Amino acid sequence: MNANSSLTPERLMQIAWSFAPPLVIEAALQHGVFDRLDQGARSAAELATETGASVRGLTAILNVLVGLELLGRDSDRYTLTPESAAFLVSSSPGFHGMFFQHISDHLLPRWLKLNEIVRTGRPTSHVNQEEEGAQFFAEFAEALFPISFPAASALGKHLGIPRATASVSVLDIGAGSGVWGIALAKQSPHVRIRAVDWPGVLEVTKKVADQHGVADRLTTAPGEFSEADFGSAHQVAILGHILHSEGRDRSHRLLKKIWSALAPGGTIAIQEFVPNDERTGPLHTLIFAVNMLVNTDEGDTFTFAEMSAWLREAGFVNPRLLNVPSVSPLVLADKPRA
Repeated sequence: MNANSSLTPERLMQIAWSFAPPLVIEAALQHGVFDRLDQGARSAAELATETGASVRGLTAILNVLVGLELLGRDSDRYTLTPESAAFLVSSSPGFHGMFFQHISDHLLPRWLKLNEIVRTGRPTSHVNQEEEGAQFFAEFAEALFPISFPAASALGKHLGIPRATASVSVLDIGAGSGVWGIALAKQSPHVRIRAVDWPGVLEVTKKVADQHGVADRLTTAPGEFSEADFGSAHQVAILGHILHSEGRDRSHRLLKKIWSALAPGGTIAIQEFVPNDERTGPLHTLIFAVNMLVNTDEGDTFTFAEMSAWLREAGFVNPRLLNVPSVSPLVLADKPRA
């Protein structure tokens, strides 16, 4: 009997259609499905009347969302699940909906060029360079705030920020929405933030800081990381999803510059998608490495062992992992006190 007689192409066919769920979610978001269902159960016909979308179109995507366990259904009426209520209703503090528009508007068109990118090893866009990246991240930065806020809040508690009795200076590198520094500033009035990013992105940082009532404790340092004024004597430095777009060489230099900007005893916190040492998983970290191939000239994902070695080379000690409510842990290390 053929050893492969039990094999079927079912798993491959599931993979072949894996592009569909994000697009279905985005279509539901665009037509206000989750927001309407937050007001109570609805039928497809009722949703069509309220949203102006077609009954046929809504029925198709609603049934997929039931299959994805993002909606429930009782007879012909659809309801939210706890997951969709928490993350797909626009008024929810944990709203992740903007990320799905980012996938269809920005990521998918670039990924469609993957064959050519693999052949040449060169991306068709460079989001880590200001000419292209500044507008890209200025449009996208706010979507990342609710995604990173729980992890940033957990970091603050781990560092004892709510118990601070003296000034705490936080250096936020590649600040984007400002979520990392803002989360810590909301935990203590003693926190001061120095945000580093491109000028256009820092306008977003300042707007979000103002919305959260901490703008008076924010200073900004515009420019490329190699040129921007990081300041000095910071107690905390945060790199929230920055190293993956910088690549190995620039990451080495950046970590050394951050070491110089920290006060003795200061802590660096790095958020990244961290593959295991064998690079066999987790799957999302390997997929994101391809995303860096598509969108940057040198970007990649890096293992804890790799980042630990870079941190030690820069002068840091005690590299370690901190589990936080996120898809990846934080990497922490300290500048020696003497």
